[in-house]
Amino acid sequence: MSELNEPQERADKPAPGVSDAENAKAEESAAQREAPSEDTTAETEDAPATQASEGETEEAPKDKQEEEVPSTDQIIGKLGDDLARAKADLYNLNNEYQSYVRRSKADIPAHKTAGQLDVLESLLSVLDDIYGARTAGDLKDGPFAAIAQKLEETLQNRFGLERYGAEGDHFDPKLHEALMANESADVSEPTVTQVLQPGYKVGDRVLRATKVMVSNPA
Repeated sequence: MSELNEPQERADKPAPGVSDAENAKAEESAAQREAPSEDTTAETEDAPATQASEGETEEAPKDKQEEEVPSTDQIIGKLGDDLARAKADLYNLNNEYQSYVRRSKADIPAHKTAGQLDVLESLLSVLDDIYGARTAGDLKDGPFAAIAQKLEETLQNRFGLERYGAEGDHFDPKLHEALMANESADVSEPTVTQVLQPGYKVGDRVLRATKVMVSNPA
């Protein structure tokens, strides 16, 4: 019996010539080979769960896509709503255009009149020269006198331009601009006693007020 146990005892004893550190390392390696790795076991246990999660992830989008697919009635309803909105927008746009056309037609006469008045106002200085020359006696006859008369008649007959303002007129601040004033016992109300520059008007619209000297009652 002692002989059988002797090999076992010899195996437990450290080999001669081997250090304790080397023996400890050898024993640790043997223990690692015998015991299964905890990390490997954990990975093996987690693998089925991971695969199951991936399977669920792959199946989820399919279910979501199936839920998001609209039905034929929903598509038709949406198209009907879009068509109704488009018709409403077209209706509003057409009304705006018709209103614009009506306003444009209504504004044409006003724009035409404004353009004519601008042209007439630009000719007032020419008419002042004609008036001054006629007052000084330089337009009694001759070609220029005929041209001046024709111009005045055309502006009056075609465009309604009228020269106004004369001595003895009642002074009206809407029609006259007083540049000089005095008092006189010969008048009973403010009266134009001298026209310094004639005024012009078209209908009731004054293009330029007559510049005058006015006499007030003393």
